[in-house]
Amino acid sequence: MRWRKYLAVVTGLLLMVVMVSGCGLTDRLRGDTQPQVKVQVPPPEASVPTPAPENKVGEPAKTTQVVLYFSDSSGNYLVAEKRSIPAVEGIARATIEELIKGPAPDSKLLPTIPKGTVLKDINIRPDGLARVDFSKELVANHSGGSLGESLTVYSIVNTLTQFPTIKQVQFLVDGQYVQTIAGHVDVSAAMSRNESLIKK
Repeated sequence: MRWRKYLAVVTGLLLMVVMVSGCGLTDRLRGDTQPQVKVQVPPPEASVPTPAPENKVGEPAKTTQVVLYFSDSSGNYLVAEKRSIPAVEGIARATIEELIKGPAPDSKLLPTIPKGTVLKDINIRPDGLARVDFSKELVANHSGGSLGESLTVYSIVNTLTQFPTIKQVQFLVDGQYVQTIAGHVDVSAAMSRNESLIKK
């Protein structure tokens, strides 16, 4: 009879173990069978660049009026031509570049700067001296003649000295000081304004 009691106890213990294991297995099975919910994390918002402020439509560009000196039709005097150009910081450079372009097409004036000449540099010192550096065409393409050379020199000098910050002009060609442009006018020293050549 004792072995029957022992068997009953062992059987009861085994049943308890099976029941406990079955509960755990059931929980795991339930957990495995439950659908997994994927949480979608929204991507970070793309950074949108701030648009640049638009230019004001129809706003007129700022201009300034300058005086350019060209030769008259006879080639004897300088004649002033007023011209409106964009108002820029380097106004002296812009003015000489306009002088190089020549007179207005509808005028009877003649250019004073030889064809192909390029303004390479311009430097204005605090004492009022403007060093102006031209390409070699200023010399190589000059037509020559004493009066023609004078008109070239003083069209540049008189055009630049209209500005209060410029008192004299020093000529350079390809970065080098020159004695003359066409063999008649000494430009080795700084040149001052000459209004005697301006047609009244």
